[in-house]
Amino acid sequence: MKDRLGFRFVLCSAVFMILTQHRTLADFDSDSHGVNSESVEEEEEEWEMVQRKGTQFTLNGKPFYVNGFNTYWMMTLAADNSTRGKVTDVFQQASAVGLTVGRTWAFNDGQWRALQKSPSVYDEDVFKALDFVVSEARKYKMRLILSLVNNWNDYGGKAQYVKWGNASGLNLTSDDDFFTNPTLRDYYKSHVRTVLNRVNTFTNITYKNDPTIFAWELMNEPRCPSDPSGDKLQSWIQEMAVFVKSLDAKHLVEIGLEGFYGPSAPARTKFNPNPYAGQVGTDFIRNNQALGVDFASVHVYPDAWISPAVSDTFLEFTNSWMQAHVEDAEMYLGMPVLFTEFGVSAHDPGFNTTFRDMMLNTVYKMTLNSTRKGGAGAGSLVWQVFPQGAEFMDDGYAVYLTRAHTASKIITLQSKRLAIFNSLCGWRCKWGCKKRNHTDLDALLSHDEL
Repeated sequence: MKDRLGFRFVLCSAVFMILTQHRTLADFDSDSHGVNSESVEEEEEEWEMVQRKGTQFTLNGKPFYVNGFNTYWMMTLAADNSTRGKVTDVFQQASAVGLTVGRTWAFNDGQWRALQKSPSVYDEDVFKALDFVVSEARKYKMRLILSLVNNWNDYGGKAQYVKWGNASGLNLTSDDDFFTNPTLRDYYKSHVRTVLNRVNTFTNITYKNDPTIFAWELMNEPRCPSDPSGDKLQSWIQEMAVFVKSLDAKHLVEIGLEGFYGPSAPARTKFNPNPYAGQVGTDFIRNNQALGVDFASVHVYPDAWISPAVSDTFLEFTNSWMQAHVEDAEMYLGMPVLFTEFGVSAHDPGFNTTFRDMMLNTVYKMTLNSTRKGGAGAGSLVWQVFPQGAEFMDDGYAVYLTRAHTASKIITLQSKRLAIFNSLCGWRCKWGCKKRNHTDLDALLSHDEL
């Protein structure tokens, strides 16, 4: 998310000393794999790829609904031994509250601790840091959505690609040339090829063959405001989604959209948070109809899009925004929709933790409304989970699970609910197995609030 990344180029030695300390979430679950470990039989099942069947994700022949999180900076902190432990803390704490999917960056272009120092030139130590992130995710039975480039300037983004192009002799005048210039498209393809063909130095598994990876994300929050028609971005999405699939037909692919409606669906633009959202070159329905796209992504940031001042309007918008996209995923796209970022900032006027808890409950209830029907609302990922000792990276949205006790309980309850849905049965047993869990499910669903 723009201006939420809290990227820091200067770290003092005192902070590094603090970061060497580790915390756990033993209070939440004595099982190191969290609330989603239901039986020895399931733990022994093969670590398989998450797949898609119609409007649902599936795993081992069963539905797979997601309660997840974002922590964008894991590769960057893993690149230094003094901060690497924070990555382990993130997975340990997320697992303890039952989260099953994390989203993070597989890019850092031309900046501090850059992964890609220049086109096709990589820092091996930083790549090993990404290897560590993936291996730790697997250790804690966590799946990862890996994003491949940023729309924003943080961690380089499309602006860095344009700088590289101009340095090579091109005459580029807009950051949006990233989407149209053949040389920049080739730069991006080269990065994709390098990441997907990377052999993890910790696990010896090639990324494109690793079930730990849930999906590839083409770009974090792509926008092309120089072309409100959406044609430029649509062309880029069509080319890149097919390109990723040509290298890796096994993994799921999503675009990384915020979910704004565009010219192809004028009747749906009423759900946009503001008029400008329809002018940034994105088009939710059209974009996700591109060949190679497996599921839709949506972000939920009423404080960034409507007003910075906290109000009940945030919750009303969240309800209508999520419902509209679930309907579109079912009626027009025929694919799952994952709400890959949502949150509210502690920097917002009127913010308090009670309101953040209300936001969590609102998003989770909307997800459950779809889950109960076996619908396209496939889950959500909170922005963002932080361990203690990483406060210097906090963008205002951090949820510290070790001290945000009510939020942690809400997250845990959602994880338990989805774990029961995921374990009820699957197509292989024609919805008839594990009926013993129905009593547990009814009991959990009867508790709407914490």
